[in-house]
Amino acid sequence: MARHKNADWDLPKNAQNGLSWSHVPVAVLMDIRDELQTLNRLLGCPNFTGIPHTLNQIRRKIPTLRKRKR
Repeated sequence: MARHKNADWDLPKNAQNGLSWSHVPVAVLMDIRDELQTLNRLLGCPNFTGIPHTLNQIRRKIPTLRKRKR
């Protein structure tokens, strides 16, 4: 079955092109899988996973301000 990524599924009742409504759920699942793979790639990026370490370094460099006594 050919991939129709990000396609609008406007299928006729008599599918002469080989596609039918039974192919739609599988195509939707494949689109969801593609999106999840993209998210996993982005979330596994060293720039993204290093954010907590970078924020901790910034916090250590900023001096803490003491509250003034009244």
